[in-house]
Parts: sequence; structure tokens; C-alpha cells
Amino acid sequence: MSKQGRVGSGICYGKKETKKESSDFGVKRLRQKVMTKPEKYMFPLAALALVVAVCVVPLTADISNVTSTRHIAHRMDEAILTVNNELDTELVVSWMSERCYQCLYQQLGVVPAGPTPGQPSSVDFVVGTQHGITLQLNSTIINLELCTVPFHFGEHGNYSLWVKNLNDSSVVNCSLVTGADPVNSYIPILVAFLIFAGLALASAIGTTILGLDVVRGFFFRISGSMETERLINSELGSPDRTVSLIADNILPPPSSPSKRLRSLDTFRGISLVIMVFVNYGGGRYWFFRHESWNGLTVADLVFPWFVFIMGTSIALSTHSMLRAGSTRCSLLRKVVWRSMQLFIIGVFIINPNYCHGPLSWDNLRIPGVLQRLAFSYLVVACLDLLVARGRLDILTTDAWWSPGLDILLYWPAWLCVLILEIIWLCLTFLLPVPDCPTGYLGPGGIGDMGLYANCTGGAASLIDRWLLGESHIYQTPSSRVIYATHMPYDPEGVLGSINSILMAFLGLQAGKIILHYRDLHTSIISRFLIWGLLLGAISAALTKCSTDHGFIPVNKNLWSLSYVTTLACFANVLLVLVYFTVDVKKWWSGAPFYYPGMNSILVYVGHEVFEEYFPFRWQMSNSQSHTEHLTQNLVATSCWVFIAYVLYRKKIFWKI
Repeated sequence: MSKQGRVGSGICYGKKETKKESSDFGVKRLRQKVMTKPEKYMFPLAALALVVAVCVVPLTADISNVTSTRHIAHRMDEAILTVNNELDTELVVSWMSERCYQCLYQQLGVVPAGPTPGQPSSVDFVVGTQHGITLQLNSTIINLELCTVPFHFGEHGNYSLWVKNLNDSSVVNCSLVTGADPVNSYIPILVAFLIFAGLALASAIGTTILGLDVVRGFFFRISGSMETERLINSELGSPDRTVSLIADNILPPPSSPSKRLRSLDTFRGISLVIMVFVNYGGGRYWFFRHESWNGLTVADLVFPWFVFIMGTSIALSTHSMLRAGSTRCSLLRKVVWRSMQLFIIGVFIINPNYCHGPLSWDNLRIPGVLQRLAFSYLVVACLDLLVARGRLDILTTDAWWSPGLDILLYWPAWLCVLILEIIWLCLTFLLPVPDCPTGYLGPGGIGDMGLYANCTGGAASLIDRWLLGESHIYQTPSSRVIYATHMPYDPEGVLGSINSILMAFLGLQAGKIILHYRDLHTSIISRFLIWGLLLGAISAALTKCSTDHGFIPVNKNLWSLSYVTTLACFANVLLVLVYFTVDVKKWWSGAPFYYPGMNSILVYVGHEVFEEYFPFRWQMSNSQSHTEHLTQNLVATSCWVFIAYVLYRKKIFWKI
């Protein structure tokens, strides 16, 4: 049998004893199934797509002449591994994900000894393809490590791992060859990106053409009516059109008609659209799911951004209402009532426990996304009411400290946030947790060599179980995916709410910058960038520019301090880009993200309530296809963008 490609080959002199823990999580023993031909994706711009695709999917294995007579049905994000054992002893095959930090190996299965010399025994296994894994082969007789093979398997690929003795019987050779080439599962998302980019480009070109005086005059002469002129200058036709304020983020200049910063609604809409797409499944790609523990994916970006822009809106709306003559007491009543509404909607309308039937107090999840928004909004809005000023045009700008007015004027609020952050640090790192190290920030489970299996989240988990009860928090956290944890843990728990307050307060600071430097675009942009640089430097110091080795790793489940500073850094930079293109240069009207940004609560609640209804979900012909999942999720998300546009045109806005 000739082998054209040999990947991950290794020769080991096994003398290392290892610990093993059985688990069928992520990689499992193969059952015989009917074979279906791997799905192929073709499109005219293959050259461009493949250049990008090769960068994100491993296709490094060569094709061998080995052919398999087994009939196997491939599933999404899986490959087939055949282990061929020519040794005279049984092999224990174990695995560990490269994304699993300091983890135990998990047993994949046992391969019997070869029946006769030179004739191997073979066992088929299913392995995951989302991340690279390391295979470990041990002898069952003396529990000796024979070899380890790190490799990133490709989706729908067929691989063979040969284990044999060379001339020296004490030397074990492990070689991995490819029997069937994997498919590139990232091509569908590249095609989708090109389609939407093409639509955006066509829309921009069309808008530019319709804005030309010659074209406008041509349509005007043909119609002979002012109605056509109105349509040409409509929301989609002219990005220069000034939109009046209709919601609570009113920002009236001293002596001119009120205007709304479209960039803020556009920023909110970007966060919301990505959030809806991720919640609907994100095409079942791993980077559109939350990170199992430390680190970031696309899914981890959007909620903090939404909290950030909520803080910005608080600053603008509070200033506007104080200038309009509202009292602080009346505004406080509105803030409390709005927070209560958000909390009630989160608990009783979009509670994930509906998936298991009618709500019951015995297993009602109390924390959640809207509940976290309600608490953050309540605290930050109250802090702003404490220090907000109705008039800023009478403040001096001659003093040496005037460049810091947007911070110094609000020092009581900053002091309160600093105290809250000290409380978070003390509880996180000083609160004793039974049977766990003090200050533990790990995932538990098989992480940290399995020493703290029931310590998921450390102090944050303890506080949630103590205040809310174990049955009232999230039962299936993302840490189960890689770290095989068994403890319930809530990523929207009590302790993390302190850092979501910090995130909203940093957004409030962005709003103060806009208020103090109104129409001074250079000052606004420079201060956003300074804040982004400062927060990025703090993140680098806290994490040591690493995923797992820093003082405080970036962790969405914990809403760690470094997570907040990192995402606030990104938010400031993104806000600069959107503000510059939408409100300063007016190169972009903000469409289509502007429309869901104007109706954010309705879109978020609606996408949760109607998730299982057509056209947001339908029966797929092949549920193991990234293409079908991606199509369904993109259609569902696009429907909500269209609904938001229709509501905008009808001037229907749901305000709480």
C-alpha cells in the first residue's frame, strides 16, 4: 500500500504515564451509517474565495491511494478517523482540543491488537473538525504513552492513523494519511459575504446615480410632479437628508432644528443585527458561537457593544430632557419604570425555559440579556441623573483643566463606578469558595488537569447559587462544549453585572464627549481614539497579550475586567468609523443597520418570540449542511431588517 501523504507522523519511545478520563464529548465512537456524497460548493469567483478560504480551513493533508469500502454518513463539523493497529497489544486512543487549556485527555476508544503479524485491526471513530486536536495513543498493558499526533481534521474528510513497529520492535511509528479529501465548509459564508457586498456596492452606485442633477431632472421631467422628486430624495435616495428626532435620544442644538446622530442608531443596529444572526445559529460556524471559556469570537462582541451604545444614549437623552425642563425626580421615575419593564419582559416573555414547556418557578431562569440591560440601565441612568447638567454652553473653556471637563464635571459618578469595580475585584479574588482555590477564574471540568471539576466560574458561580439558587441560573453554559463541565453557570449572573455597569458607563462617557464637543468633529474623534488606545493598553496589561496566561483573561462568561476594557476599546474605534462615515462625511446613510437600530427593543424581543415560526425557520432538507443553516439564518435576519425598515417608513417605534 503506497502512501502519497503522511501528516503528523511521529516516533515515540513510550515511558510517560498519563491520566485518562472517559468522555464522549466532541469526539465519539462511530456507528455504521449509510454513505452520502460530500457536498461540493462551486461559484464563479472561486479564485478569490479560495484564497481567503485556504487561510481559515486546514486542507494540508495529501490524498493517498487508500480507498475505503465502508459506507459512512458524514455529519456537519465531523470527519472519519480509522485507527489501524499492527502492534501485538491493545491501544487506548484519547484526544484533547487545542482550545482546551491544561486539559485532561478524553478517551476516544480502544483498538484491539492485530490478529496476526502484519495484519492490522481497525476501528473507526468520528472526530470533530472545528478546532485542532491532539491524539494520544497508549498501551493498555502498562499504560504507556506510545505517541501523540496533533492535527486539524477537515470536515467530511476520511483519515487513517497507522500504528506499527519499525525494524526495532521498541520503536513505535504513528503516521496519519488522508483517504478522502475534506470539503471547504467556509465557502458558503464567503459566497454570502460576496453577495451582500455586491448588493451594498450596487446600492451605493445606484444612490450616487440617482443623486446626480441630470438624473434627478430627467425623472422630474418625465413625471411632471413633485411626488417623484420626493421619492428621489427619500431615505434610500439621498444620504444627505437630515432626519428629525423621534425617540428619546434627542439632541437639540442651542438655536437650530433638532437633529439625531445617525451614527449612534447605525452602531446600535450593527450590534443588533449581528446579535440576531448569532442567536439564530450563525450558520452553525464555531466563530459565531460563544467562546467556551477564555478568548473571543464574533458572538462575544455584540452584547457589550449594545450595552456601550445604551450608555451613550443615556447621556444624550438625559441632557435633552433636562434642557427641556424635566425634573430629575420625574426622570428617575421613568428610569425605574423602564428598567422594570425590561426585566419583566426578559423573565416572562423571552425566557429560554420555554424550550422545556410552560414556565415553572422550580426551574425559572432569573438572569438574562434583558435583565442585565435593565440593571445596567438603572444604575448608569441614576448615576447620570446625579451629575448631568442641562446646559453646557455656559461652562468655561479657558482654565487649564478645561480639556478634561467631560470627565472632571462628573467625578462623583466616576467615584461610584470605581468603588463598584473594587467590589468586583475583592469578591472575585478574595471571596473563599468551598473546595476551590481562592480567586479561581477557570472553567472547571477537565480544565486545570481536572483538579477543580466543580469550580466553574469560582466566586461568580458561588454568588449566583447563593442568591438565586442553582435551579434558577443557566443550566447549559458554553464551557460544556470544550471543557466538559457539569456545573450550571450563568454568563449573565450577578457578579458580572458590575462590569456590565462599567461597560455602559464607558458608553456614557462617549455620550459626554459628544455633548461637550458638539460639531467639533476632530475633537470628538480624537477623544474616542484616545479612549480606545487607553482601554486597549489596560487590556494588554491585564491579559499579557495572551488568551490564558494573563492576570485577568478576556472572558465573556465572567464578564471579566479585561473583557470589558477590550470590547470598550473596539467599541470606541468602531464608533469613530461609523461617526466619521455617517455623520461627518455623510458617505453612508447607515442603511440598512440604521432601521433596526431605531427599533431595537422590538427587533430583539420579536426575534426571540417568533424564532420558531416561518419565515424565520423551516424544515431543512439537509440539517447537516452549513449552506442550509447559513441560508436560513441570513434569511431570518434579513426579514427583521426589512420589518424594521417598514416600521421606520410607517413611523412606528416601540419605546419602553
